[in-house]
Amino acid sequence: MLKNPAETIGKMIDKASTSFISYIDEEGFPVTKAMLKPREREGITTFWFTTNTSSNKIKCFRKNHKAGVYFVDKRFFRGISLTGTMEVLETPEAKERIWQDGDTMYYKEGVTDPDYCVLKFTAVKGRYYSNFKSVDFDI
Repeated sequence: MLKNPAETIGKMIDKASTSFISYIDEEGFPVTKAMLKPREREGITTFWFTTNTSSNKIKCFRKNHKAGVYFVDKRFFRGISLTGTMEVLETPEAKERIWQDGDTMYYKEGVTDPDYCVLKFTAVKGRYYSNFKSVDFDI
């Protein structure tokens, strides 16, 4: 059992450089994509990512909000799998919230670029793996 899941898992997430998001495609199959780590997080419940509005995952998330996010610590062979829902946000407030200097490299028109959107993931449960053991938990 994890003594303090939010602290243990939060530290692992903060150190990760990559995250993996999963969604259900139009044919009902799961798809997993590597992403940069979230731009922002609230504990281990809510995460904000940037992505292209034109990406396939956005089309899929608009039809099915069910999602998974996975973080791995390769050094200690630990992982955290979170299950929940993903919202596609295109409001100016959401876009400005996580915009960073240098994002124009990906979104040429800046924070108002129509191909820039925010993914907000809200976890409802998780599974932590470490030392050859897994622990399930609700959030």
